[in-house]
Amino acid sequence: MKPRNVFKMPAVHQPSRSLIRGHRASKSWAQTKAGSSKLIVTNQPIHIVSTMSTHNASVHPTSGSFEDLLDHIPLPQWAIYAIFGLGGLIILLCCLCICIKCCCKRKKRQKKDQQILLKGLDGKTATALVQPDMEDVDYGSVKQYRGKLLYSLEYNATLSELTVGIKQADSLKAMDLGRSSDPYVKVYILPDKAKIFETKVFKNTLNPFFNEQFTFQLSKSALQKSTAVMKVFDFNRFTKHEIIGELRVQLCNIDQNHVIEEWQDLAKPAKFEEENLGEICFSLCYVPISSKLTVVILEAKDLKSMDLGGSSDPYVKVQLTLDKRKWKKRITSIKKKSLNPYFNESFTFDVSLDQIQRVNLVISVWDHDAMSRNDSMGKLFLGCDSTGNQLRHWADMLSNPRRPVAQWHSLLSAEQVNASLGLKRKIPVPNKVKENKLLKKHFK
Repeated sequence: MKPRNVFKMPAVHQPSRSLIRGHRASKSWAQTKAGSSKLIVTNQPIHIVSTMSTHNASVHPTSGSFEDLLDHIPLPQWAIYAIFGLGGLIILLCCLCICIKCCCKRKKRQKKDQQILLKGLDGKTATALVQPDMEDVDYGSVKQYRGKLLYSLEYNATLSELTVGIKQADSLKAMDLGRSSDPYVKVYILPDKAKIFETKVFKNTLNPFFNEQFTFQLSKSALQKSTAVMKVFDFNRFTKHEIIGELRVQLCNIDQNHVIEEWQDLAKPAKFEEENLGEICFSLCYVPISSKLTVVILEAKDLKSMDLGGSSDPYVKVQLTLDKRKWKKRITSIKKKSLNPYFNESFTFDVSLDQIQRVNLVISVWDHDAMSRNDSMGKLFLGCDSTGNQLRHWADMLSNPRRPVAQWHSLLSAEQVNASLGLKRKIPVPNKVKENKLLKKHFK
């Protein structure tokens, strides 16, 4: 019987212990010699068995390189991450500082555009220095409803009479604690304000019926320049009467052949009366090199009559204020019995270039009285704090050094100018002569 062919596994070569020790020694020597390389040099046959799994073979090369980079940095991982976080925070703070700086620059530019800069008096135009009148500025305040008034206007040309009728009022503003008012109406004509009429007082009502008429003597020429004023007041017996609202009607717009009768909403009362106090003409000249400000009072016209004979004795006071305090003053000569005086008098003041930006020029017209106190006929001021035509004249003077600039100005009431100017009170300085006299009298 023939023997079966039995498949035999080839004998696996098992190295001896000495061979393994030699292999390990040669391997360590080869690694030390080659450094970072993984090449193994040996004289013995080596069976290489791959032990890397498929999972490890699929690792992204970028992550490995980043980990190798971290391994080469001689710092712990928490320190490396802290350094990266601190760097990112510094970059973020730098970006934030740049944004804040840009915003601050924008705000500074806006402020510079709004401010009046009086530097560089080199003869250039001063359009940027001119501000609008305060009456044209809208502060965005919410308007309060004050009620409405029914009135009538009728002009008789043959008799030169203007008849103002106050018919009734509706939905007036409540001024008392009981949500009511005691209204009455005051009527007069500007700019003369010769007569002031008042209606009867109606108690505890917001819808009074007046039905009253008042007559004013007014020529045709005066009618074109006049304004009818109707003010509604709340009557108080023991305190000051409070104004509810007012109407101002320009009489140049009325039809002389027909009676006008209409309702109008009451407006907020004007702070100062629009009186026609006349006009004054003067010139200004400033020389920066010599620090000289020259004011020439030329003439005035249509001044208000202050005496019983329908005339006045006007003179002009020229005053400088520095930092809201009275500084220097000059006075013209007195012109007797004239409403259109001609002065042509010059005054020169020493004002440095630094002071010209902080000074205000106050021009006031006075009526001279020998037996009583002098009366103010009108006033105005020019300077950095002024507005409208006054500021325009001041700016033209600064932008045209060494050249006189003349202009006409309308006079305003002294109360209005003083309120706008806001002068500070002088600190009283004791007079040494008076003190010595008092001391001598006391010790005698």
